[in-house]
Amino acid sequence: MRVLFWSEQFWPYVGGIEVQGLPFLRGLMARGHRAAVVTSHGSLDLPDQETHGGIPIHRFRFLEAMAARRLEELGHARRRLRQVKEQFRADVTVLNFTDPSAMFHWTSEPEPTSRTVVSIRVALPEREHAGPDTLVGRTLMNASWVTAVSRAMLEDVVGMAPYIRGKASAIHDGLDLPELVPSPLPFEKPRIVCLGRVVRNKGFDVAVRAMPMLCARFPQIKLVIAGGGPELDSLKRQAEEEGVAGAVEFPGWIAPERVPELLNGSTVVWMPSRWREAFGLVALQGMQMGRPVVASDVGGLPEVVAHGETGQLVPKEDSHALAEATARLLDQPELAIRMGAAGRRRAEQLFHLNNNVREYEALFSRLTQGTA
Repeated sequence: MRVLFWSEQFWPYVGGIEVQGLPFLRGLMARGHRAAVVTSHGSLDLPDQETHGGIPIHRFRFLEAMAARRLEELGHARRRLRQVKEQFRADVTVLNFTDPSAMFHWTSEPEPTSRTVVSIRVALPEREHAGPDTLVGRTLMNASWVTAVSRAMLEDVVGMAPYIRGKASAIHDGLDLPELVPSPLPFEKPRIVCLGRVVRNKGFDVAVRAMPMLCARFPQIKLVIAGGGPELDSLKRQAEEEGVAGAVEFPGWIAPERVPELLNGSTVVWMPSRWREAFGLVALQGMQMGRPVVASDVGGLPEVVAHGETGQLVPKEDSHALAEATARLLDQPELAIRMGAAGRRRAEQLFHLNNNVREYEALFSRLTQGTA
């Protein structure tokens, strides 16, 4: 089976879709399928075409051409895209939405409704209009099937577009277990890790606001906020103002291969998000390393973190609840250890990459055989 994977960004970029997308395609290829990628250059000087790990990557400047209204470039991009599709002859296209360049997929398809799986991997804007005159509406209506990375996202998109109810399902993300063996949780010098792009939606300011309460009870505690983004300087100033600058570290961007090592040095992993996380890969990565997770009770996070079993869920924006849930784990090491071990088992049983690949493979088979 030939699978064309459409994503606004792909390797060498690193984000939720990129972290899961490359292993997903490798998993399909390991099961005998072929894969190719349609993506953008982003802000990097990358070749229009290259191969990575046996996967052809085709990059287009769709958004730049659209923004500048350069008709000649738009026409060239469409022609080149048609050539890519004709040469690859995909059985299924996985269209990761919401990417405005999706319109190029539909305008380059001789049969727009033919075997396109629209994957909802991020929370759609609230009150998004999904009528037939919008890109969202056209994309959802033309899809052969719609998947979402969590039941929460599935409910959101079906609520927005009830007409997809009979052709939509939730397929949870999955990751391979890291080779690194989890080390014991450190309690003498507790270490909390937040990981991700440093933007307001991630709620890292809530994490910093929780630190004075924890520092008063656990003087050796450290908070590590790993990642880069526009809110970084603001968070550093906030740590100074809260009087916890010495207890908060900002190591910057962490390469994906170093993430297990970073998490393995933590006692607790935090995800204090204030927006509807579609899934919560950082929570899953923390669980894989046997770490209890304290996360906001939003979006798909309650489907990943089993409250009271593998960690704690707290109300968003509530720094006091975040601190109290963490203090409970630090005061009761046996509870934290038990939750971390349960999280690792849950990650392996429910959210392994093999599960994700098998579910998609079964969906692709039903679509190509006309039984979905």
